[in-house]
Amino acid sequence: MAFKCDIPARPTVQVDDDVVRITRWDFEPGAVTGWHTHGWPYFVVMLVDGTLRIHDGKTETDVPLSAGQSYRRAAGIEHDVMNASKHPIAFVEIEVKRPAGLV
Repeated sequence: MAFKCDIPARPTVQVDDDVVRITRWDFEPGAVTGWHTHGWPYFVVMLVDGTLRIHDGKTETDVPLSAGQSYRRAAGIEHDVMNASKHPIAFVEIEVKRPAGLV
């Protein structure tokens, strides 16, 4: 279940190889990623202070985060992410395709 919004967040893939995919996401206020499922475990690092509104298909949760703050999630997460801030935000998402020790 996605948010009702016509403003897409802008992904910029910085690295996409056998080990990781690193994507910078830029969001105008109210912009969304669209409903998606993560196929790999991933990390997010905020570039600016902001609030992410997460829709998991059942509930919406506001998550305030500070610039430099990070978090991680397991593979299989399904959700839509919205910028609930009154200003543009950006974060870097790092999806781990396989542990570096196996390279």
